[in-house]
Amino acid sequence: QVQLVESGGGLVQAGGSLRLSCAASGRTFSRGAMGWFRQAPGKEREFVAAISASGGSTNYAASVEGRFTISRDNAKNAVYLQMNSLKPEDTAVYYCAVAPGSSDTPDIESYYRWWGQGTQVTVSS
Repeated sequence: QVQLVESGGGLVQAGGSLRLSCAASGRTFSRGAMGWFRQAPGKEREFVAAISASGGSTNYAASVEGRFTISRDNAKNAVYLQMNSLKPEDTAVYYCAVAPGSSDTPDIESYYRWWGQGTQVTVSS
């Protein structure tokens, strides 16, 4: 069992930055890929970014590539999402998740077994 807790969300103006953190506790998560997903009001949850177990590979949704950066620190059992040049359309609840046993960077929800409770990000225009 892995428990995930996101933090760092908030209200920011368009063009601003936020850094989301996800702290994992319980069994080690270092053997799995980590991902960030988001869900805007009235929309389905969508993939944002993923990082491989080693941290050597990353994968981004086209809508965030070049603006967001995912990273992880396995020694601290943490994954981060640095979000720059934020846009109003980035407004959503952001979730981190673990894909145990995955050495790749999956962008499909079904690969992820454990999920955090989410943190709200609101970007004003």
